[in-house]
Amino acid sequence: MKTTILILLMASLTAGTTYAQKRNLLIGTYTNGGKSEGIYVYEFDSQTGKAAYKNKATGVSNPSYLDISRDGKFVYAANENKEGSISAFSFDAATGALKFLNSKTSHGSSPCYIDVDKNRKFVFAANYGQGNLVAYPVNKDGSLADQAQVIQHTGSSTDKSRQAAPHVHSTILSPDEKYLLVSDLGTDKISTYAFNDKNTREPLTPAYPAFVFAAPGSGPRHLDFHPNKRFVYALMEMTGDVIVYSYNKGVLSTIQTIPMLAPDFKGATGAADIHVSPDGRFVYASNRGDANDISIFAVDAATGRLTLTGRQSTLGKGPRNFTLDPEGRFLLVANQNSNHVVIFKRDIQTGLLTDTGERIDVGQPVCLQIQK
Repeated sequence: MKTTILILLMASLTAGTTYAQKRNLLIGTYTNGGKSEGIYVYEFDSQTGKAAYKNKATGVSNPSYLDISRDGKFVYAANENKEGSISAFSFDAATGALKFLNSKTSHGSSPCYIDVDKNRKFVFAANYGQGNLVAYPVNKDGSLADQAQVIQHTGSSTDKSRQAAPHVHSTILSPDEKYLLVSDLGTDKISTYAFNDKNTREPLTPAYPAFVFAAPGSGPRHLDFHPNKRFVYALMEMTGDVIVYSYNKGVLSTIQTIPMLAPDFKGATGAADIHVSPDGRFVYASNRGDANDISIFAVDAATGRLTLTGRQSTLGKGPRNFTLDPEGRFLLVANQNSNHVVIFKRDIQTGLLTDTGERIDVGQPVCLQIQK
């Protein structure tokens, strides 16, 4: 009898593990090229690296960046148009079905990033074209409320062809969600705002210090926190540099600046995305310029400093966004200009990537989000 119970228990645990290995992968796209219909949902198996089509949401214009609520019940999309908007959807994790709830103006043009807090009280979005950010309260049913806080950035920087005005590129919550870090390509600043989810009218206020400067002409784009919450890795779009910061209660202090480009690289630079591996041992950064590759950096656990350990072609063009599965076994790259997602196997020890041969064919993929 005891043996039978033990076998049943082991079978139950195994079944649970197998279920956890299969997660929803959501793909945001540009729809204005005629090859995409909206948001795509795939089932991703983090044991095999295979993806299977599950569902899609059509009729949604340029959902270029997505975020999934922590409870997995809602999805929010930045609609990257001249007259920008933010869309809210309910999400059925079992079927992958997305049901449109409502849409609100982003109060700017070309919104290109979106983030939702863990308690699903606010959605934050970055308006690249307008150079501002917006914070929308979220209703209990997951829809966006009517009122919003809009914060307009001002200023410019040295490259007048691209930095004559502010261009907010990302709005990223700190791990404890007490601060929002905002990268501005146009002003070469990373701003920090204190976040109070109890203040529905003005949840964001400037922290002290309110910002840090990156090098003139560098163009801050995206950043990611180390799992230990003590380090931040910020990617500069225009120079291809990665800046390593120490982090403490909203305060950023520079530790290191390291290039992601090879010393003899002569092509166009277009640094796009950056992520720390779940184990905190490696940092990955994509270049969607002429390099079309991912730089791989080893992390010094004590200091947070980086050492370049390799580069991997993304086997496509325009790697605008990429993601790692929660177990850190695979890295998936959205090659916008070659209309596919490439799936790489990740070596846990070396951090290096190997092509699995698995592909997801989808028009102009620009955002990948795996449901945790």
